[in-house]
Amino acid sequence: MSKRIAAKYKINRRLGVNLWGRGKSPIARGKEYGPGQHGQRRKKPSDFGTQLMAKQKLKGYYGNISEKQFRKLYDEAVRRRGDTSENLIELLERRLDAVVYRMKLVPTPFAARQVINHGHILVNGRRLNIPSYQVRDGDVIEVRQKSKDMALILEAVQSGERDIPDYLEFDAKDLKGKFIRGPKLADVPYPVQMEPNLVIEFYSR
Repeated sequence: MSKRIAAKYKINRRLGVNLWGRGKSPIARGKEYGPGQHGQRRKKPSDFGTQLMAKQKLKGYYGNISEKQFRKLYDEAVRRRGDTSENLIELLERRLDAVVYRMKLVPTPFAARQVINHGHILVNGRRLNIPSYQVRDGDVIEVRQKSKDMALILEAVQSGERDIPDYLEFDAKDLKGKFIRGPKLADVPYPVQMEPNLVIEFYSR
């Protein structure tokens, strides 16, 4: 098992949830305690602990993005009009790596970051290697022509593990899709319950 995969599943065990809903997760195999010799200890978390866990779960889901990037998205969500927690979810879902993952071009958010970094993804016909790029309504996302025979991408597209949400359009034949609109929390197909309101409480303490 690679370090990347091992680290990914360690996030699952630390948080005690099957974060991406995958059958390979240790949580799916019944290991619902955290990693390490003290992982089986359980205690009721404080309000701070509950808020921290909600933040770690949401941050971890998107490929365990850095605290600096996550805080920047929170600050932007606060600046925008409307519900801050809904704004935060929309900003996370507008990340290019999240869109590539939602279109089922890759099996995990970690793989999404990798294929973008390696230049396999085009946005409006232009190659972009910035996973945190904020996709706009109407943007066209596709796999670069030379990358369309990659086994990782073809296997992910054919997988029945996830469905593509209705705020995206996708053509599996051309490996090409469009970002239609920014989603609300209820639109996002999280396999576990996300509580962005607790994340907002964590940062506004």
